[in-house]
Amino acid sequence: MTSPQATTTDSDTIVAVASAPGRGGVGVVRLSGPDAIVVAQKITRLRELPARFANYTKFCDVDGTVLDSGLAIAFPGPASFTGEDVVELQGHGSPIMLDALVRTAIKLGARMARPGEFSERAYLNGKMDLAQAEAVADLINAASEASAKAAVRSLQGDFSRLMNGLSETLVRLRVQVEAAIDFPDEDIELLAAPGITAMLADLIEQVEQIITRTRSGVRLTEGARLVLIGAPNVGKSSVLNRLCGEDRAIVTDIAGTTRDLVREQLQLNGIPVELIDTAGLRDTNDAIEAEGVRRARAAASEADLVLAVYDLADPSSKEFIENWLEEFQTERSVIFPTEIKSNVIVIENKSDLDVDAENKGFPGKQVLTYRVSAKSGANFEELTEQLVELLTGDESGSGIGTREQTYSARSRHLLALDEAATGLVDAQSAITEGHGAELVAEHLRHAQAELGSVCGEITTDALLGEIFSSFCIGK
Repeated sequence: MTSPQATTTDSDTIVAVASAPGRGGVGVVRLSGPDAIVVAQKITRLRELPARFANYTKFCDVDGTVLDSGLAIAFPGPASFTGEDVVELQGHGSPIMLDALVRTAIKLGARMARPGEFSERAYLNGKMDLAQAEAVADLINAASEASAKAAVRSLQGDFSRLMNGLSETLVRLRVQVEAAIDFPDEDIELLAAPGITAMLADLIEQVEQIITRTRSGVRLTEGARLVLIGAPNVGKSSVLNRLCGEDRAIVTDIAGTTRDLVREQLQLNGIPVELIDTAGLRDTNDAIEAEGVRRARAAASEADLVLAVYDLADPSSKEFIENWLEEFQTERSVIFPTEIKSNVIVIENKSDLDVDAENKGFPGKQVLTYRVSAKSGANFEELTEQLVELLTGDESGSGIGTREQTYSARSRHLLALDEAATGLVDAQSAITEGHGAELVAEHLRHAQAELGSVCGEITTDALLGEIFSSFCIGK
């Protein structure tokens, strides 16, 4: 496993409480660094701490006062979590006692660890890559069984292996392209060879598939944004209330009741979701309502999933959705060219009413449609299951994004992959348009750098500071 540097440059020994805040049966204080074992020996008054052996002993302050008793376990580096000498002192889960142990360690030469510093040292010492280090925090913060399992997959290296596979393929491609630079009179012909063009096309397809899976991972880790869109008075607010399980938005028969974005936080089968109700879309001379319409369109353009609602008893609201859908899908394909399908579900509301069958469905349109009744709750259980599947499952229908394959991911991973895809597509265009090998190679270098940033082959101090500062102290 590669890392930005072989060992950490920080020679301090660090200490922190590694167990969860609050009272418990057991509490853990962790030390890491060159003097970790020496400090632990002074606290335990043991002459030796055999590696990976649970030593039952007393924990003492510098003046000999007994603070607690428990287990002391030493993990000499490099075979430890951080790659350095590590010691865990496992005592009773009293916050007072644990704090006293930390203070004693500091008196003996350790310093308080920064948030995430143990994981940061593990990364810097090559014990894990950056994506795996982030998965540690994702596992700790997991809000559902699905997100916890996804974090474990990333921690075990599933995501990293995919990224490393892409990088290895890209390196082989770059070797062939950069070799053509040595033959300026023949580089265009060499680049157009079937081997290079086929390898590049296959790599683009692989990146696009991984983008789809990564987007599912981001939604599990960071949550998803669902936006309700439709003409006035079709029941968007009622749909929001039904999904939330209680009245959150004002519902009246007066069109234009909702004028601003109404945001609600909820979980759908353990997936964190921000559900946003919007103003009914229509032309209006009311300045306030017009601003609400503008915000509604902007929210839809940024949504992970759009719930387009129409009233089965109102044919004009269906026509509105048909026109909006065509416009939205065109705009979306320009903004997100690597998405395999639209992120829209059409909701036919008020199924409890006796309506004309001709006002049901969208013949010839590739869009998921669900017929529900926000009033009675009919079919909302099935709708919720479909939303969960779209957010965490297979959006393409190709089997590449099933929950069993989803790994935890961050927005920065998705941005890097999008940039890598752009670099590869630009390289493909440069070959098609007959540009020289140097330009193609530059696009591929850009793609390589973006892929490298995901697992930490290429990093900056600012990026590391931002990532590890979000960790809890002691991890």
